Amino acid sequence: MKREPSVPAGTVQRLWIDSEVLKSNMLGDPTRRMIDVYVPHGHDGRGLPLLVDIVGFTAGGPAHTNWKSFGENMPERLDRLIAEGMPPVVVAFPDCFTKLGGNQYINSVAVGRWADFLLQEAVPFIETRLNCGGTGRRGLFGKSSGGYGAIAHALLYPDFWSGAACHSGDMGFEWAYLPEMPSMLRALKPHKNDIQSWLAEFFSKKKTNEKDIHTLMNFAMCATYDPDPTAYMGVRLPVDLDTCEVIPERWNNFMAWDPVVMAETRGAGLKKLKALYIDCGDIDQYNLLYGARRLHRLLQRMDVTHTYEEFPDNHSSVDYRMDTSLPFLAKALSS
Repeated sequence: MKREPSVPAGTVQRLWIDSEVLKSNMLGDPTRRMIDVYVPHGHDGRGLPLLVDIVGFTAGGPAHTNWKSFGENMPERLDRLIAEGMPPVVVAFPDCFTKLGGNQYINSVAVGRWADFLLQEAVPFIETRLNCGGTGRRGLFGKSSGGYGAIAHALLYPDFWSGAACHSGDMGFEWAYLPEMPSMLRALKPHKNDIQSWLAEFFSKKKTNEKDIHTLMNFAMCATYDPDPTAYMGVRLPVDLDTCEVIPERWNNFMAWDPVVMAETRGAGLKKLKALYIDCGDIDQYNLLYGARRLHRLLQRMDVTHTYEEFPDNHSSVDYRMDTSLPFLAKALSS
């Protein structure tokens, strides 16, 4: 049952792509990937801008096209927003889930070449099939890890993307990730600090809990930002396993991927974008607000045009913020 049954409904088609660039991933993840694609009512996609939805940790893009109780899935949200006056857009939902539970959408020798997957394979595939998007008419958006991916891609590839929306994205790594390290060591203690043993037990469980998911998430960050090709699934921690002291060279590898750090040298490239949107809840439980404020102030000093907003909520269940960002992106990319 749709929440707004009177709103004209677009269509969602399911495409499949066989990736070449993902074949090198150390996790053994499948390289055949699903991409759901939304096309607005009354359109076949031709000539419309393209938005790519990159989702947060523990999700895959097609999760956003599933039916949702007491709310809207993303196609229903798009139907409503377009009916309210948002310019029509094609939206792609690629499955970028990994065995470690998620994705930051950058290239990693361990997790996979996910930036290359989007830039070289998924987006060209969709644009060719639907004759949509193209230079100046493609953008991406996401929340949490997807928000990180959106701002990271905007910083790294401003000649490819023309718009980005970062909702509660990972940034300010010293407050987002370092506070998690002691709990990771406590999780590893029963396994005598053996990451492979912990992961084997996790994968064998019939039921997981929030604590386990958080540990897995942090292992995924390690395999993304500082992968060790000699370690199991590329995972090594940036801290001493006994004292939790930071290992400088490993932590420096993490920090090189912090959007606040990347913006110091790449921020000027954001001036090429038609639209940049950043927001964060003012009680975000992962401390991401402080990184968002730092990035906002840095972009102000660099005269990078962007919209920055804080809202009275935490990190969870804040997809309603896309009621603001999606029309913002669609309008900019349609001009």
